[in-house]
Amino acid sequence: MKVDVLLGLQWGDEGKGKIVDVLTPNYDIVARFQGGPNAGHTLEFENQKYILRSIPSGIFQQGKTNIIGNGVVLDPALFKAEIEALEASGHPLTDRLLISKKAHLILPTHRLLDAAMEQAKGDSKIGTTGKGIGPAYTDKVSRNGLRVGDLFHNFEEKYKQATSRHIEMLAQYDFEYNLEEIEAEWFAGVEKLKAFRIIDSEHFINKSLASGQGILAEGAQGSMLDIDFGSYPFVTSSNTICAGACTGLGVAPNKIGDVFGIFKAYCTRVGSGPFPTELFDEDGQQMRDVGREYGSVTGRPRRCGWIDLVALRYTVMLNGVTKLVMMKSDVLDTFETIKACVAYNINGEETEDLPYDISENIEPVFVELPGWKTDMTEMQSEDEFPEEFNNYLSFLEEELGVPIAIVSVGPNRAQTILREQSK
Repeated sequence: MKVDVLLGLQWGDEGKGKIVDVLTPNYDIVARFQGGPNAGHTLEFENQKYILRSIPSGIFQQGKTNIIGNGVVLDPALFKAEIEALEASGHPLTDRLLISKKAHLILPTHRLLDAAMEQAKGDSKIGTTGKGIGPAYTDKVSRNGLRVGDLFHNFEEKYKQATSRHIEMLAQYDFEYNLEEIEAEWFAGVEKLKAFRIIDSEHFINKSLASGQGILAEGAQGSMLDIDFGSYPFVTSSNTICAGACTGLGVAPNKIGDVFGIFKAYCTRVGSGPFPTELFDEDGQQMRDVGREYGSVTGRPRRCGWIDLVALRYTVMLNGVTKLVMMKSDVLDTFETIKACVAYNINGEETEDLPYDISENIEPVFVELPGWKTDMTEMQSEDEFPEEFNNYLSFLEEELGVPIAIVSVGPNRAQTILREQSK
């Protein structure tokens, strides 16, 4: 068996959680391979809305195992809040969720450092969510991190050492904080965390593959936020591309099967950073309002713009995408004309390749296609698609060189259409 990978191709917020939920019945295991509680995956079904931050999006499907992999950074306090919210809605989690011993912990002082460093940047802020993700990954890479497995191995001493080091670092900033207040909540989260089965996830996953079980690896954020290949420095702190599934779960590259690349029919971004196709007019506001483009974790309004095929071709290449999934098609239902950026004009020269720096002197080269002017939210099959929408799909497939296997026409689980070529 192979590990199929599902990830975002843009700047995050593509709708990965919904598609993981839709695809989970085809798998035995769903595993998160990177990111932390800055990632908010929204799912809607049976007239309820759920937001998952650290827990894999397959958690609502009965009889399925969900794993928080070693590449994830986990905040026990936020984990506890997330678990209790889901348990209150009637979903049993203890038997469905496993946690890697090698997942790194976000400490209370990581959150303080995140806030202090972002405040110190002033107008040059990255736009972090303030959840301590960057400092936690920094400690991981510098070999100073604490892992879930450390909770059972002389943890008190390790925690004191890490916290003392962080307090010394905080002294460099003009930043007020109350550590004791957030520590109490954090240690309550640690006790909640210990109630779950904590495993050597790399062994578990590879033995599951060997026994013939199907595994879906779930990514967080988006490929354009990858620490190596994204719009640096306005990126996250982990590898969000397909290669991150190998290191974030402990599987070999030859064990990767299908790669589902998810993108919106347009484009959005949260926080700071370059966005060549961003709109500042009524069209951008309409996308934001109709698409409910506000962060599921932060509540921040998302920046909106036309689809960027230069960036999408780049992320399709990096990830080896085999199947595309287009989200929020319905948001464009009322537009007379749809635009798509097919190239960049940089200082008078046109290119279809993503340049090293996309922050300056880029003029998007657009093509225009007729809109479909049809409400697609109630459609049940691709046979109902209007001709103009089919033309948009065909145009994107030709530009990207990969079939669009799934089309979403609304936020609900049921508003998902599998095209004939993917069945």
